[in-house]
Amino acid sequence: MSPHQTKLEIDRLIREKECAHRTTLSRQRRWQLERLGKFPQRIHLGERTVAWRLSEVMAWIDEVSADRNSEV
Repeated sequence: MSPHQTKLEIDRLIREKECAHRTTLSRQRRWQLERLGKFPQRIHLGERTVAWRLSEVMAWIDEVSADRNSEV
């Protein structure tokens, strides 16, 4: 968390467009990874509305980056 981000900002919910932008993964690939337990679970906000907790997505990105760096 950067010094300018508050806990509230990092724990906010993000929708599909922002999740796709931050992860660079397609919706289908993220949902495949979610079913395998390798991506944060969606939060259902309504019948056709889902979101992700930003803190969980950012932790997943950090984990993937760490795994990639350890392979080199």
